[in-house]
Amino acid sequence: MKSTFLQSNPKEVTPENFSDAMQQAIEIEIATIPVYLFTYYSINRTPDQGAIEEKIKQLIADGKSSIPSDAPKQTIDALATDLSTKIMVFANKAGASIISVVIEEMLHMSLSSNVKQALAGKPELVNKSPEVWPAFLPGHEPPFPINRAKLTFDQLYTFMQIESPNALDGSNRKATAIKYTTIGDFYGLVKKCIEEDFKDDSYYHWDRPQLVPKMGYYAQNDVNTLYYDKEHKPKFENASDSGDLIHVVDKESAIKALDEIVEQGEGCHGRGFINIDGEDCVSCAPFEADDYDDKSRSELAHFDKFNQLWCEMKGLDTEFAAVFGENLDPKQLFIYNFEANPSTTDYPSVIQKVSNLTNAVYSYLYVMTEACYSADKHTQYEIFMFGIHKSMMWILGSLCGELPGMSYIGADGREYQAAPTFENYRFSAVCSPKQQIIELFNDAVAAYPGIAYMKDRILDLPNVPLEPYLAKPKQPILA
Repeated sequence: MKSTFLQSNPKEVTPENFSDAMQQAIEIEIATIPVYLFTYYSINRTPDQGAIEEKIKQLIADGKSSIPSDAPKQTIDALATDLSTKIMVFANKAGASIISVVIEEMLHMSLSSNVKQALAGKPELVNKSPEVWPAFLPGHEPPFPINRAKLTFDQLYTFMQIESPNALDGSNRKATAIKYTTIGDFYGLVKKCIEEDFKDDSYYHWDRPQLVPKMGYYAQNDVNTLYYDKEHKPKFENASDSGDLIHVVDKESAIKALDEIVEQGEGCHGRGFINIDGEDCVSCAPFEADDYDDKSRSELAHFDKFNQLWCEMKGLDTEFAAVFGENLDPKQLFIYNFEANPSTTDYPSVIQKVSNLTNAVYSYLYVMTEACYSADKHTQYEIFMFGIHKSMMWILGSLCGELPGMSYIGADGREYQAAPTFENYRFSAVCSPKQQIIELFNDAVAAYPGIAYMKDRILDLPNVPLEPYLAKPKQPILA
């Protein structure tokens, strides 16, 4: 049912519309997750360095570079190694940066959910990913399209628009939710309501289940946020002190949770876009202390991470253009050929089966997370540690890694690599979501045996029913 809050188009957050405002906050965070994930999986983080070097050498030999084809072999080999290494480092870093943001967006979704749970009741997470693409952030002014698209300058620019600490040019004439110009602006409205109307501790239902800190639910650093620099030194894109879950029990903890969301996204102050001749432009000036979101000043805020990637990718393009002109686009060496905003129905039958399974696994993440807001700590721990961390992320990552190995012909007649579509998979009430995932797996593996190795992990998934989101005594979660 459509919210009356969305119909009334309010200009501020009040106690009367607080529940809907926090649901809007949750859905803002959720809307970014498929966008960032799609771009992440468009990156081949470990391209074949030998093949890249051979391509570079062949272009030189064919006279398609500024390097003479009869240049000393040692010179050509050194150049090929240097340029291929830069590709390898950037591809791995770009992937680590984007997935580090995804982890924090999931964290932000849960922080917003904790605030809603404490003050207004259970958050709604299931089937809240955008249904139509291009999509729009709920209530953002001005509206701008966000797409599931491969890594490009345009996509990074869109990411910076999402996370921008500065208001964008334009006006919103189609807002159906509370209007805001930046994420910080929106959460500022929520904070104002909390500070003025929810001062007393009696408003806070601390006893309702929340996702609490120090349980390892959202580890800032894991193998996916790690990359290696040119000297092969390991670097983590997330800092261990950049933030964690917060148990919302009073005004102070609620404000702290909202501040963490804003600081991780926009930064404590944030550089934002620079304006040149009425256009929002990207600055490639060196980063300063205020651009970081952690105490040790080692992790950039989301806007600045994307800003940095944009500038580094521009530098990579410039360096390759100086040697090869238009004969070699370095991005083609590590970015998959994904079509923008694909739907599972666009794919041929075999790919559809794998895509349906992938979407069901993706959607089950939200089923399990929402279940935690009706579960005791023991059940929460089982869901996260044995479901989301041990099985779910591995299964989802494996499926998303398999899809680019399949190809299809798009409506425009061009060949593309299959991409994960991150569509809502609507589980039926006939049987448990886990049983439906098993059936989808059996259907997919019969058509594409290459995913047979996932069987045991699929069978090990926690058994979390749709309603009432808690297993009955005879149906344990780990069954």
